[in-house]
Amino acid sequence: MNFIQKSIRVTLISFLIYGALVATHEGEYWPFSIYPMFSQAGNPWTRALVRDITYVPDSLIWETTDLSSLQGEPVSMRKIGVDQIDYSNFVSKTKSWNEERIAALRTMLGEDYFVSSDWMIYKVKGKLIGNDSVSVAYIPYLMFSHDSTSFNPNFERSEYFQQ
Repeated sequence: MNFIQKSIRVTLISFLIYGALVATHEGEYWPFSIYPMFSQAGNPWTRALVRDITYVPDSLIWETTDLSSLQGEPVSMRKIGVDQIDYSNFVSKTKSWNEERIAALRTMLGEDYFVSSDWMIYKVKGKLIGNDSVSVAYIPYLMFSHDSTSFNPNFERSEYFQQ
């Protein structure tokens, strides 16, 4: 058997083994994955986003919602020079929102933006429902205005100040 025939045979055997593994793992098999989207599939997740809510009525700003009813205008992290992953990790992993953490987040986003607009920090929480559906909730978490930071009045104090 020559080199080309051996190469074709090895390639076909590799594809057959890989196909069998994918078929028996409902398409979720990714043997060399280091990415959470593969290694943590199905686990609940939390991310963060920012919306400009300057022109949103006060009666709507603290309502948990879905994507189709999300209030305000999107704020592009890229345009304001903030790394989306760093921002999202900062918001989702902070357990105690003391003055230093709030000041750090305001600085990260840029205090100059709050002079003329109000921004809402949302926690976006997703989870798997059943075998094939995902539930995503957009939860208003912190509101930044030029002279203040407001917590969601619908939450207990323990939501913002955990040990």
